[in-house]
Amino acid sequence: MNNKKLSIGTRLYLSVLALFLVFAVAFILFQQYREKQYKIDTLELRLQDFNNQAHDALQYGSKDTGKAALMSAFLRNHIISGIRVTVIDDKGWVVFDNIRKNYRTMSNHLRRPEVAEAMSRGMGSTVERNSTTLGQDYFYSATYYPKDRYIIRSALPYNVDLAKNLQTDQHYIWFAVAVLLLLTLVLYRFTHRLGRNITKLNRFAARADHGGDIEADELGGFSDDELGDTAARIVKLYLKLQRTQQEQNVLKRQLTQNVAHELKTPVASIQGYLETILGHPNMDGATRDQFLDRCYAQSKRLVALLGDMSTLNRMDDGADMMVFEDVDVSELIHTIEKECQFALEQKEMKMHCTIPERIVVHGNRGLLYSIFRNLTDNAIAYAGKGTQITLYANKEQSAWKFTFSDNGVGVSPEHLPRLFERFYRVDKGRSRKMGGTGLGLAIVKNAVRVHGGNISVCNNPKGGLRFDFTLKATS
Repeated sequence: MNNKKLSIGTRLYLSVLALFLVFAVAFILFQQYREKQYKIDTLELRLQDFNNQAHDALQYGSKDTGKAALMSAFLRNHIISGIRVTVIDDKGWVVFDNIRKNYRTMSNHLRRPEVAEAMSRGMGSTVERNSTTLGQDYFYSATYYPKDRYIIRSALPYNVDLAKNLQTDQHYIWFAVAVLLLLTLVLYRFTHRLGRNITKLNRFAARADHGGDIEADELGGFSDDELGDTAARIVKLYLKLQRTQQEQNVLKRQLTQNVAHELKTPVASIQGYLETILGHPNMDGATRDQFLDRCYAQSKRLVALLGDMSTLNRMDDGADMMVFEDVDVSELIHTIEKECQFALEQKEMKMHCTIPERIVVHGNRGLLYSIFRNLTDNAIAYAGKGTQITLYANKEQSAWKFTFSDNGVGVSPEHLPRLFERFYRVDKGRSRKMGGTGLGLAIVKNAVRVHGGNISVCNNPKGGLRFDFTLKATS
């Protein structure tokens, strides 16, 4: 079964075309009904006029001449092929019929539809009613004259000639079909251009979503209309945004370098402060030890910060110059477990790893180490006392997929999109108090990308953070 979806242009074309067809059919049927009704009304007016002329002949004829003779004389002077004229009294009995000579034996006509309607409304008609007397279909038109207390009914046989007269004109149908075809062609041209623009825009969006390189020349050819102009502007805005983002990355690297440069000043101050302490041997011992401890702690934090910024700059500027080799990631993880055992015990935490015995990745050993070490340190620092860290891995096609999670406190959803930003802290005071540099997760993200992978973060349903990332396996 072909599950390929129709393009939006095709769907729009078919939808509007179906609407056009429904409208055209409805219009043709309405027009046919209207034209036929118009011809029926015209024929009825003609017969009503004939009835009035017959009534005038009866009213102004000689009083000594009977109705039958007057009506016969009138019909001789007003010849209409095939017409049948019947005069009926207000009791429903036939007093004259030019076709049926023995009309006195005819049944009562009071219940005939056109007669009943004429008695109530003054006039009435029936299209294609079979005559019970003659066994033939007629078009009847009856007129009631209350002062004279009789009804004059004229009728034309519903034969081929009359049917043709009442038949609707077919030329407008062909006109409607021609208009429909013209509209279909115009619609197809419009929806084709619309669909082409949307398809190109969708292709652009897909490539932009996957971070593919986009060139303005590859996405040209939009139609010369409002949608084409809008699509072209979107592409230009995206390319401009890409350039702006690249410029921002350059500025961010420059900022990091500037920050590193500025941080050397407090380091120099700390060193100067230490020299002052050393230059005053008579200073109180407790005070001296306190200052020494503070200076040492700050110097360690500053050195760590400088090291992290240096690592980020090295990945940004010289990823291709790094030494890559086959690295056993399983061995690295077990090493980190041993190194962090003391910190885990202090927080009453446990680390549970479910990984294969040998996971080989072609990459930089130092960066691979920093990925798992920074994630572990981050969990130890912020997951909370008595929690558990879980790490497992499995191979999917040509990459290893890792899931690093804890069952700690997690973070608010609004912080998740920014966790990998440089210097971003969920709780700035708490992070600095614990000695964090604010660059650990930024290093993790960049290191994963250097190794051809992607990383994402989310909150576990039962609490804690979960990091999912991939690293390309050794081919």
